[in-house]
Amino acid sequence: MPPDVRVKICGLSDPQTVEAAAGAGASYVGFVFFERSPRNLSVEAAREAAVAAPLGVAKVALTVDPTDEQLDEILDRVPLDMLQLHGRETPERVAEVRARFGLPVMKAVGIAGREDVEKLDAYGAVADQLLVDAKPAPGGPLPGGNGVAFDWRLVANRRWPVPWMLAGGLDAGNVAQALDLTGARQVDVSSGVESAPGVKDPERIAAFIRAARGPAIPSLR
Repeated sequence: MPPDVRVKICGLSDPQTVEAAAGAGASYVGFVFFERSPRNLSVEAAREAAVAAPLGVAKVALTVDPTDEQLDEILDRVPLDMLQLHGRETPERVAEVRARFGLPVMKAVGIAGREDVEKLDAYGAVADQLLVDAKPAPGGPLPGGNGVAFDWRLVANRRWPVPWMLAGGLDAGNVAQALDLTGARQVDVSSGVESAPGVKDPERIAAFIRAARGPAIPSLR
């Protein structure tokens, strides 16, 4: 795979796993602010983890339908480079958050069928990046991080006005195939590099990044 593929490791919970992700070559590290997620962090825990990220690694806050007050609380304490909106935010709300908080915004869109793919055009007009994820099952507790893939052919070699990132059910065993099929140049993983829900495994992180970017990525061993 091309070495210019950019990898986001989401749902990190402590300085050690942030350092492991950065050391393995991650371009982004993500912190989850969603109480129902096993990866949810307090603001203080997120701050401690975020300050461990070296320069050049983008720190991303995953939020779900956040209020302005919630975003204020996070941004007052946690050094961040990007906001990820992973709920049912409208294009108008995405534009509002982007303007109010002055940070790039990545909007996640769940994909199950062609009708979902069509939504990406509207969000691509107002967000700085798109996260193309698997759509959760109706009534599911989590909007993402479920370890489920969607039919990658739905977005094969598609382009939008802004960069996009592929997510949903990726792991070291399938990420190369996903990149080849879709033409994506950015990927996001969370549960695919865990030993248990919410527990990141440094070896699995390194294996995923090697698989995504090719054998030039060093092993932790």
